[in-house]
Amino acid sequence: MSNEHYHHHHQHGHHHGHHHHDAHGKSLVISIILNVAITIAQIVGGLISGSIALLSDAAHNFSDVLALLFSYIAGKLSKRERTLEQTFGYKRAGIFAAFFNSATLMIVATILAREAIGRLMNPQPIEGSIVIWLAALGIVFNGFSAILVKKGAESDINMRSAYLHLFTDMLTSFGVLIGGFAMTFLGWYWVDGVLTLLISLYLIYSSWSIFYASLRIFMQFTPEHLSIEEIAAAISKLEGVKNIHHVHLWTLDDHELMFEAHLDLDEDYQISQFEAILEQIDVVLDGFEIHHFNIQPEWERADEKSLINNQDH
Repeated sequence: MSNEHYHHHHQHGHHHGHHHHDAHGKSLVISIILNVAITIAQIVGGLISGSIALLSDAAHNFSDVLALLFSYIAGKLSKRERTLEQTFGYKRAGIFAAFFNSATLMIVATILAREAIGRLMNPQPIEGSIVIWLAALGIVFNGFSAILVKKGAESDINMRSAYLHLFTDMLTSFGVLIGGFAMTFLGWYWVDGVLTLLISLYLIYSSWSIFYASLRIFMQFTPEHLSIEEIAAAISKLEGVKNIHHVHLWTLDDHELMFEAHLDLDEDYQISQFEAILEQIDVVLDGFEIHHFNIQPEWERADEKSLINNQDH
């Protein structure tokens, strides 16, 4: 027995969602073009100058291009209508992009860290002026891209992973710029390895939270800000409810919460009376920002009554 109000509830937010996605899409396309340009420039510059920090920044920028491309495709997919084959549409496309982006960043960072340690053992002379110019280019392009994507990052984990890529890239370009000056004017070639190592550690640190958040959504864990006990206690207080059990609470994407449970009733109600109880449950769940729920009514049914059911059906 599912509650119908959720449908009306969701229709309102639907149209301005399209508008946001279109704006996000344009920002991502511009950012992709800028990042392809920086990546090519930094690979060429890194090979000519011999700077591993420039090449590590190029690798980071290339992962940006992939990340932004994934974010763009995921944004397009998540707007698709639901069908009989895809009853949730492509809602999780953005989560997949966020998961993939954060995982690839951590892998890239680990490879770079290994290279950096090798460089620290054996510093190489580097053409610092090329490093300075390309790092400056990276700061400008990535800074501009990050500003474009920032608006969408507040409300969307997919855009947040894209923004994180761009913002960390801008910071690493700052580091590379400082390193370029240190190498050009002080001859401190070891700075290249130190910078690469710092960039790597920062990448791992900054990617972990998005990796973990998207993994939790994939595993259908209970959202961290909600407590099943608290929700169950609120529903149990309603008149007519004897017990609530076999509860599931998960997130479809980083916005839409889903809730299902079995509800033991204290007497053999008619469907119209049960509808009245559902109305009250709707109000309770609304308070927790849950707009899609599915309740199975039961009366004197012999099943396990615990909140979480550990028995296989």
